Amino acid sequence: MLDLSHGPAARLNGHSHSHAPRDFNFAFALGIGLNLVFIGIEAVFGIYANSTALLADAGHNLGDVFGLLIAWGAALLTRRPPNDRYTYGLRASSILAALGNALLLMLACGGIAWEALGRFATPKPVEGMTVIIVAAIGIVVNGFTAWLFMAGRKTDLNIRGAYLHMVADAGVSLGVVIAGVVIMLSGWQWIDPVTSLVIVAVILWSTFGLLRDSINLAMAAVPSYIKLSDVRDCLASLPGVTSVHHVHVWAMSTSEVALTAHLVIPGGHPGDAFYKVAERELRQRFNILHPTLQIEIGDGAHADGG
Repeated sequence: MLDLSHGPAARLNGHSHSHAPRDFNFAFALGIGLNLVFIGIEAVFGIYANSTALLADAGHNLGDVFGLLIAWGAALLTRRPPNDRYTYGLRASSILAALGNALLLMLACGGIAWEALGRFATPKPVEGMTVIIVAAIGIVVNGFTAWLFMAGRKTDLNIRGAYLHMVADAGVSLGVVIAGVVIMLSGWQWIDPVTSLVIVAVILWSTFGLLRDSINLAMAAVPSYIKLSDVRDCLASLPGVTSVHHVHVWAMSTSEVALTAHLVIPGGHPGDAFYKVAERELRQRFNILHPTLQIEIGDGAHADGG
């Protein structure tokens, strides 16, 4: 058996910096700043207008600021270089941040729902026009912040968490505007706590996928957009390969994927051109940037497994 994972195959270990995660430092800084200003506006006018919908959204937005800070910190940590203890660096911190953000949103939902249910028992008058104006500002602030993260939402779960926070908030603000209009036209004060419960439903719906995916990545599952059988087929189609086994694919971070695999090549050392082809195929087809291949010379009679 010839182990090339630290020999010529070392070039497959992912030093493809042209595919490094995009820098979202400016987006995080601007998004956090805008949301802190808006939280202050919502809190003041929520108390003035006696609106649980506005206060609930302010509390949720505060949670989102903490979420953005967590995501930003993780994005910075992923850039820390490897050392003797953390040989992959701190890339996995972005996975933990995505999981933490999902749990934070779930916790916020409980608080909002509790306050809204209390308002059904003791309804209070709400100043509809104030609610409409403040919530309309929220649509602009949250919509713009979501736009800042739009470019990274499909390739980085950590950025997707930040994006979903802001999209949900923009939708929630739209719901609050609608509630304010209904209150003004009908005088139905119960619309305010109902809107708060709708806010909870929206947050839970948008958070479920984030929670599921972050748990899967934390458990070293194959990323959802990669089909392992396709990866096996890709490796098996490489020149000279007669068998593929012990294929493992996992996320090193929310934007970087690693692979290890054993390839049976009876003809012996495949040469450097083979590794270049393998690296290109894995990168272009599956966005796998950190592959390590072990070459074996034999009949390929191996069982795939861990």
